[in-house]
Amino acid sequence: MRILAWMKILVIGVMIVIFGAYIGFNSDWFQKKYLYPYPYRDLVYQYALEYELDPMLVAGVIRTESKFIPQARSPKGAMGLMQLMPETAEWIATQMEYQDFRLSDLENPEVNIKFGTWYLASLKKEFKGNEVLMLAGYNGGRGNVKQWMQKYGWSMTFADIDQIPFKETKEYVGRVQRSKKKYQELYGR
Repeated sequence: MRILAWMKILVIGVMIVIFGAYIGFNSDWFQKKYLYPYPYRDLVYQYALEYELDPMLVAGVIRTESKFIPQARSPKGAMGLMQLMPETAEWIATQMEYQDFRLSDLENPEVNIKFGTWYLASLKKEFKGNEVLMLAGYNGGRGNVKQWMQKYGWSMTFADIDQIPFKETKEYVGRVQRSKKKYQELYGR
């Protein structure tokens, strides 16, 4: 009888702990602190608004690309918060007439966010504001997206992420869009 009583107490205790953990995990505080932090928010807003982008989309890109780690480097060589490839960053610097650009500048959050948002804005313009195509271009390359559009007959209204032929790019677009939505929920529009 005594063992049964202790088992009941143990089960109730475990249920309380699980319920508490579930509530805590799903709280805005926990989500903001551990899952969807938003450092560099002022810089994100500054450059997103300058280049006519949704700041929550930019936050979603940064979270997906680097988890907001300024010194992040990918195995392929992408650098910084928005994971810019060196060749792309050099091209952006030329387009922006950014003087004395060095690759180490990409570890500076302000430079990286400025370059990354400028590049996203150029993709937005090229793909007529289509977020799926824009993000696919950011991850898989604008040339690949143009080829897919031609090969598969996609128009500027394309929205079916599942049709993207590169698995990595398909998953990337989905992750960024989910992160954008979560940032909108947690931090407002």
